[in-house]
Amino acid sequence: MKLSIVSTLAALSLAVAAAPPAVAQSEAPSASPQRSAHVQHAFRLPSERVEARLAYMKTALKISDAQVPQWEAFANVVRKHAKQGDERVQARRARMEQTTAQGGERPRLTAIERLERRQQLLTAAAARLAELLAVQKPLYAALSPEQQQVADEVFAPRFHRGRHRGGRRGTA
Repeated sequence: MKLSIVSTLAALSLAVAAAPPAVAQSEAPSASPQRSAHVQHAFRLPSERVEARLAYMKTALKISDAQVPQWEAFANVVRKHAKQGDERVQARRARMEQTTAQGGERPRLTAIERLERRQQLLTAAAARLAELLAVQKPLYAALSPEQQQVADEVFAPRFHRGRHRGGRRGTA
């Protein structure tokens, strides 16, 4: 039981941690103004979604007055991570604009540089996961069994709810 709870919490935290870089990396500058407007509209900042998501979660979980301190600790960490995600997205956009303005392409990274960059991203994601887990455990423990069942769903990453993304599970 505890293993599945930890797995669920870990998956949520990784999704939260990985979402801003994934959004930032998928944006590409374009020559078409119409495409550019679409990209700007489609790729918003993480903080623009966080309050609505937190409100949904709080309502779905039916947080009681006694659970508010644990909820606020959790919500504050989620807000902090969204703000950090904003900073990463904005820095990425600025680098892309600078590269485009200079008329050049991004320098190609070597295999080692790509691995080092990935290691840095994963280290930062692991730190965010640890911080989120530190506040999510007490919140989860404060929930009733019925609330925990709801939490198992609302804390799960959206792309993992009841289905998997292709491929086979449980195979080597």
